[in-house]
Amino acid sequence: MSLDEVRAMFDLTGKTFVVTGGSGMLGGEAAGALLSAGANVVVLSRSLDPKQGPINYTSPLWGWQAKAVHGDVMNRASLVEAATTIKAQFGPVYGLVNAAGGNKSTAITSPELTFCDLPEEGLRFVLDLNILGTLLPCQIFGQQMAERGEGVILNYSSMGAYRPITKVAAYCAAKAAIPNFTACLAVHMAQNHSPKIRVNAIAPGFFLSELNRDLLIDRQSGELTERGQLIISHTPMGRLGQRGETVSTVLWLLSPASAFVTGVTVPVDGGFEAYAGV
Repeated sequence: MSLDEVRAMFDLTGKTFVVTGGSGMLGGEAAGALLSAGANVVVLSRSLDPKQGPINYTSPLWGWQAKAVHGDVMNRASLVEAATTIKAQFGPVYGLVNAAGGNKSTAITSPELTFCDLPEEGLRFVLDLNILGTLLPCQIFGQQMAERGEGVILNYSSMGAYRPITKVAAYCAAKAAIPNFTACLAVHMAQNHSPKIRVNAIAPGFFLSELNRDLLIDRQSGELTERGQLIISHTPMGRLGQRGETVSTVLWLLSPASAFVTGVTVPVDGGFEAYAGV
C-alpha cells in the first residue's frame, strides 16, 4: 500500500459532519481533527438563537473555525430543525459525532448530599443529557444516513462505563449505556438500512479539563488531589491524557480507514480499563 493510498483512507474532503459538544475539550478536538481531514463541520449549540441560522464559530479552546447552528441534544424538535437547516445549507449529513455530555453538581454525592438524597431533577438531567442526548441525534441525523445508504456515527462513552467511579453514579450509569446502545444501533443500521452505515464509540480515560480540574488538581499547590492520585495509580501509563491524544482514534473510526469496524467502543485511557489494580 502506497503513502497516497494511506492518506486517501483518512481523507474526508467534502463530507459534512455534525458535532455535538463541540465547545468542550474532547468534542472540540474531534471537530478540529475533522476539519484537518477536509470535512465540512457544523457544531450544534443550544446557546445560539434558533432564528439566526448558521453562523461562523471559532473554538475557544482549539482556535479552529467552523459553522454552528442552534441545536439542543435533549430536544427532538430542535434537532429536526437543525437537521433541516444543515441539509439545506451543506447537503446531507455524512457523519455525526456525539460528544455532548457531562455531569451536574446535584447528581454528585458528597458529605452534605448522600446518594439517597440526590434530587430527581439532577439525576434526570444527567441521564437525559448523556443518554437521550446521544440517542436523539442518532435518530434525527441517522435518518439522513439511512436515506442515502451511507454514513458514520461516533458516540462518546467514558471509563465510568467500565469501572464505576465513586460519587457520580448517574453519570456512570448513563455512560455505561452508550457501548450497549452503540452496538445495538450498529447492527440495526447495517441490517435494516445499509452496511455502509457504521456506528462506533470512544471511551476516553481521564483527561484534564476545566470541568474536572478542581477534582484532580489542587489549585493552591498545583499537586494532584487524593482523587487524582488514585486515578494515576490505576493508570498503567502513570499520567493523565493530554490534548490531542484522542485525534488518531477519532479519525480512524470516522474515516474509511475503519471501513470494516462497527459496533465497538475503543478505550483511549492509558490502560486504565485493562488494569485490575494488582
